[in-house]
Parts: sequence; structure tokens; C-alpha cells
Amino acid sequence: MRNSKDIAVEVPTFLRQGPADAALTFAFAHGAGAPMDTPFMTFFADGLADRGWQVLRFEFPYMAKRRVDGKRRPPDRAPLLLAGWQAVIDRLGPERLVIGGKSMGGRMASLVAERAGVRGLVCLGYPFHPAGKPERLRTEHLEALSVPTLILQGSRDAMGNREEVSGYRLSAGIDLHWAEDGDHDLKPRKASGRSAEQNWQEALQALHAFLQRLQ
Repeated sequence: MRNSKDIAVEVPTFLRQGPADAALTFAFAHGAGAPMDTPFMTFFADGLADRGWQVLRFEFPYMAKRRVDGKRRPPDRAPLLLAGWQAVIDRLGPERLVIGGKSMGGRMASLVAERAGVRGLVCLGYPFHPAGKPERLRTEHLEALSVPTLILQGSRDAMGNREEVSGYRLSAGIDLHWAEDGDHDLKPRKASGRSAEQNWQEALQALHAFLQRLQ
């Protein structure tokens, strides 16, 4: 894989929320199949901004093109996604920056966080393995990760449920918040007696508390 610093990409356009002079900024990337303004992304961005944090959402090149012409595309290859993250970090500076995202966006952030020296990392629905392929783990780099990290995960996530993740070797610096009966979007089943709003609110509070500890 080519070094992401060797790939030239434009700094993406940011969707900014929250105070520009906030103690920390959260750069927030989308997942593989949906843009930066989904209800999920918007809920967490709005909630963090309301709590006094600056949130900058952005889209990787393939998703930005879809916004222009409406054509669905597969995600860019990993080197370009990583270069996109590096461009964001270079523009904002790592000192007061927490990076992360939904699913793929968070996974790509986790691959650059250590080298970039950012303040923290947040993954909302980390894809520990592809759905239906638990043998294809994406955890090797998480074993020695020293960047303070929070993973918000549904307890029945098809890409890493609570039982599976409990058996993984993960860095002691990784905190896990479990959304009860949550899927990859942290949404519970109706029969659980819980609501998506309840799971999302609890995850948002965990994220807010994590940022408070980092400032």
C-alpha cells in the first residue's frame, strides 16, 4: 500500500457546526455507503455541537462525486481514503483534533491516528470484520494503539458483536461503549424494549464524556 502522504488530494469541503474556539474539534467521516448528512451523522454532529464542541463533517472523493452527479460508486481504495484523512489532519492540525467516523470512516481514521499524533479517536460502529466473515479480522493495529480511543458499538453488530469483541486483543487505551441490542447503526430491535433514540442518546453522552476527558 502506498503511503498516504505520497498521494495528493484536495482538502475536502467541511460541514461545520459548533464554536470555532471549542477546546476540541471532532473531524467526522461517513461510512462506506451513505453521505455525511444521514440522520445518524446529523444526530451526533448536532448533539456534540450543542454541547460546545466543534464538529467538521466531510466526504471522501467518491462520495463527493456522488453528491454532484447522483451516481453510486464503491468506496475509493484505502490509500486514497487514508490520504483524504491525512489532508484533513494537515489542514486542521493534530493538537486539538479528535478524528473518527461511522464504520469505514472510523476504521480509516484508526489507521492514521497513531502516526498523525491526534488528541483522540472515536469509532461509531467499528467494522471489526466484514459481515458474515468473522475470520477476516481488522484488529491488528488496534492491539498496540496508544491514542486514546472510544468505540461505540452495538451489542449485536454483524461486524463485531459483544461476544466476539470480548475475545479480541485490544489496546488498554481503547474504551468500549455498548449500545444494548444495537446493530451496526446502534439501533435495537423493537422487542428489546429500547429505542434507537435511547441508544443514540446514551452513545452521544459517552462521546461527550470522552471529549471532556481529553480537553
